[in-house]
Amino acid sequence: MLNVFARAHVGRVTDPIGRWLVDRGVTPDAVTVVGTVGTVVPAVWFLPRNQLFLGAALMTVFVLFDMLDGAVARARGHGTPFGAVLDSVCDRIADGVLFAALTWWCLEVGDERALGVAALICLVAGQLVSYVKARAEGAGLNADGGLMERPERLIVALTATGLHGLGVPYALNVGLWLLAVASVWTVGQRIVAVHRSAKAGPRT
Repeated sequence: MLNVFARAHVGRVTDPIGRWLVDRGVTPDAVTVVGTVGTVVPAVWFLPRNQLFLGAALMTVFVLFDMLDGAVARARGHGTPFGAVLDSVCDRIADGVLFAALTWWCLEVGDERALGVAALICLVAGQLVSYVKARAEGAGLNADGGLMERPERLIVALTATGLHGLGVPYALNVGLWLLAVASVWTVGQRIVAVHRSAKAGPRT
């Protein structure tokens, strides 16, 4: 949902950076890999050590690389099929590690067993949101849109984590349960979209 409203405005910021990186020989694939590694390392290092604010802040910086690889590809004038697959795989890795680390924090560090259930729901539902779209596109069907796409999931998760690290009461509880419900809802929205697309006939 955020993609529809924000893409043009974000592009005004990222496109000049993409051209600057291309001028220095940086490839979209390199940006994708650096962004993923930079997201994964703080998640597995800082969150299990109860350093939630620092971990969330560093992850936020590298999550922004997810917007830059597309900008670099546009600056080069083209992307590649491998780059598209790599970007999708790296997104799944980053998302999975983030919510796995939050689940670990809930169950082992924060002693929040019920909240751990919410984190697990976020982990599974978030992967399903992307999986449904990928399978639908492979079948020539449409599964775009939904309440809680990847940008929204990351915004809610990282904001709630950072606020909890700063001592804001119930920030993580509200964020993860809200995200869990909205992510499950989005899975349902995408399945409905696929069903409607299938009834209308495959895209040509």
